[in-house]
Amino acid sequence: MSRTFHEIEGERGEVSRYRRHPNGKGFVAVGSEVDPSAFVDPSSYVETGARVGPRASIGPGSWVESGAAIGTGVLIEANVHIGAGAQIGRGARIGSHSRIGARAGVADETRVERDSTIAPGALVRRSGPAGEYMKAA
Repeated sequence: MSRTFHEIEGERGEVSRYRRHPNGKGFVAVGSEVDPSAFVDPSSYVETGARVGPRASIGPGSWVESGAAIGTGVLIEANVHIGAGAQIGRGARIGSHSRIGARAGVADETRVERDSTIAPGALVRRSGPAGEYMKAA
């Protein structure tokens, strides 16, 4: 059984290898862990070292950076950026065009509304209004 890999050059000239996830056909980097039941949209990327749990869904144009962890049943809508080392808890929902900073955390079952920004290192334990900026305490 052969596998097809895609090599993609990053903005700093580094080349990464990706395979297409069987459920959704999104780009999944070699060295990442994506559960077979997760959905990764064909226009989305999961970087090396990231983990995506069972029944999670990564929407169109979204990007999960290295070392990020996406919990069971998480819904990530369109054009979302999940920073390196971020932790998204079980059942959380991240609205479209939101940005989750590096090493930030979103608690289980929390909803981050569209166009929101979570600062690097911040921990979000409650849902907030659309377009909110949440910073570390």
